[in-house]
Amino acid sequence: MTIRVLIADDQELVRAGLAMILDAQPSIEVIAQVADGREAVTKAKHLRPDVCLLDIRMPEMDGIEVTRELAGPGIEDPLNVVIITTFDLDEYVYDALKAGAKGFLLKDAGPQLLVEAIQAANDGDSLISPSITTRLLESLDMNALAAGSQLAQPTSPLTEREEELLVGVALGRTNRELSEELFISISTVKTHAANLMTKLGVRNRVELALWAYETGRLAGTAR
Repeated sequence: MTIRVLIADDQELVRAGLAMILDAQPSIEVIAQVADGREAVTKAKHLRPDVCLLDIRMPEMDGIEVTRELAGPGIEDPLNVVIITTFDLDEYVYDALKAGAKGFLLKDAGPQLLVEAIQAANDGDSLISPSITTRLLESLDMNALAAGSQLAQPTSPLTEREEELLVGVALGRTNRELSEELFISISTVKTHAANLMTKLGVRNRVELALWAYETGRLAGTAR
């Protein structure tokens, strides 16, 4: 099955470069290229691409605003969004993921990671640049992230295996890596992840990771 992608970036050369990389993949087709956020929303709602690849800083609407329009809380049929940017700022990462993005990449991440992020988003998984994940683990202020919001409570206690999987997801592990680390099949990994999403009332692995960050799982200080 071909993954249909919309690219939104205000720089023509960047759009062309991203399209060239993605169109070179037999399983990916770029169906639209747009230069501003408002056009991205209009085209995405009309074309319903499998994945929207959005820059952060664009005219009319920025990438985070576009993400909220296409994939944010309350959107009945959300699209898959991957943010790609030159701006390596923690607040951008967190705002994008909270807005509903399934991936966050830097423009120097390389073609392979770009393709993997598109494929992961299409599969309902998430991929964040490893350098960003590492820094977030070191610098995120858990109390500040949770301030002003009521964290979802699981409908039933998490099992030991679910806790292990939750931390792995938050560390950016793929299904295959989790399978190897936990000595379980990939289908079992997916089953545990689905059970976690149901228990926590979240929609995807990015939201699982955010819940792990916000509850202090990675620091061993769950609240």
